[in-house]
Amino acid sequence: MFCAGSTFKMNQRKLPNVLITGTPGTGKSTLAEELASCVNMKYINIGEIAKENELYTGYDEELECQILDEDGVIDILEDTLSEGGNIVDYHSSDFFPERWFDIVFVLRTDNTILYNRLEKRGYNAKKIQNNVQCEIFQSILDETKAAYKDGIVHELPSNTPDDMQNNLDQITDWLQQWAANT
Repeated sequence: MFCAGSTFKMNQRKLPNVLITGTPGTGKSTLAEELASCVNMKYINIGEIAKENELYTGYDEELECQILDEDGVIDILEDTLSEGGNIVDYHSSDFFPERWFDIVFVLRTDNTILYNRLEKRGYNAKKIQNNVQCEIFQSILDETKAAYKDGIVHELPSNTPDDMQNNLDQITDWLQQWAANT
């Protein structure tokens, strides 16, 4: 991907923190990693943090996944997020302290596309069904809007490579405006 506006303006103030969230399979990690690279900010994948630090409270047999120790994640990341300059990637948003994020982007994907992406990942039928239903009912979007103040939550389409590029450009533009206004 081309990093439009990659001349990201740095200043004396802390950089903002950006949360990229959405249903699994919407392209969060791809977008967040590319964005962090383009604007020279730190990429934080909550799933990787949990794995590296064994931050789990159990295992969900039905969905075949670990259950995140949310308090443990918050404890580990408090200092890092307080400093700013982070792009955080996770499929949930409501357990993070609101003070951590200056802007939040919720990626949304068409259900058929999402189904195919999750199937390619090897998710079991129940896990695919739960995630597609989550997207149909815009659960992540609603959860995020309820958890953060008005004006910082933005919904972005994430169906095609063009959507991904547009999202990258839009977030980069926002970061440049933030830097220019501080």
